[in-house]
Amino acid sequence: MKWQRTNGLFLLLLPAYAFLLLAGGSFILAFIESTGNGEGFTWSYYLSLFDRRELTDGLTYSIWITVSSTVVSLITGWLIVRSFYRLIDGNAKWLVWIPMLFPHFVWGYFVLLLLGQSGLISTALVQSGLLEDRTLFPVLVQDRSGIGIFITYVWKEIPFVILMLLPVYLQLPRQFREVNTVLGGGQRHWFKTVEWPWIKPVMFETGLIITAFIFTAYEVPGLLGVSYPQMTPVIAYDWFYSASGEERSMAFALLMLAAFILGACALTGFALMNKRRMLLSKSSHRY
Repeated sequence: MKWQRTNGLFLLLLPAYAFLLLAGGSFILAFIESTGNGEGFTWSYYLSLFDRRELTDGLTYSIWITVSSTVVSLITGWLIVRSFYRLIDGNAKWLVWIPMLFPHFVWGYFVLLLLGQSGLISTALVQSGLLEDRTLFPVLVQDRSGIGIFITYVWKEIPFVILMLLPVYLQLPRQFREVNTVLGGGQRHWFKTVEWPWIKPVMFETGLIITAFIFTAYEVPGLLGVSYPQMTPVIAYDWFYSASGEERSMAFALLMLAAFILGACALTGFALMNKRRMLLSKSSHRY
């Protein structure tokens, strides 16, 4: 029986092991490609990354879109869940999954069809007489400011935030609010001592997932972006398919650097979260 349990557990974990093996092998091969120039080990591709003006401008552009989209998505999704979670019963939770059925590329194409200068909204405004010409419609997609990319990510990630936070709020014990009311605590005290500590780990994890995805995703900036500035995934894509072997190695170096920074942020955040959870657990055992 013990042998069967051990082998059963191994078979259940086999897909995860296979994924880790493939991911780890790809990571190692990418690192070798980013540090080899045919003559031996070198850091030259990493050192030469920031000599490229297109990359420094692209990083600023990427950070602005990533941070703004993540923050707006988190705050908006959290406010929606916080306001309406009491009105959602178990049978209505499936409605949250509907927006998740559409990939980011489809969402970006919707934005292009709706908000482009030749899109549905501009056409409707011209036909209704509210706008004289389509060219007078503001440029909201394929613009240098990345407004179309920002709208797409916010529109797509808000349902994801709702999906992540809704179960957390539905599992929040009602007794906590009753205790807070009995002890004379107001809304501010409730949020500070109960609600925020309850949702903070999930908020952090959700924000980390959104940040990592937006910063490394290609399809939306590839569809709605401009030729300059470009987000870092588009730059890496162009370098990878360049005829120059040096730019191909620089593409690997750029992706490795992004993976290292995001991984370091994730490990630091999880360490801080686990430390806080441990302190809360110890304090709860004392009482």
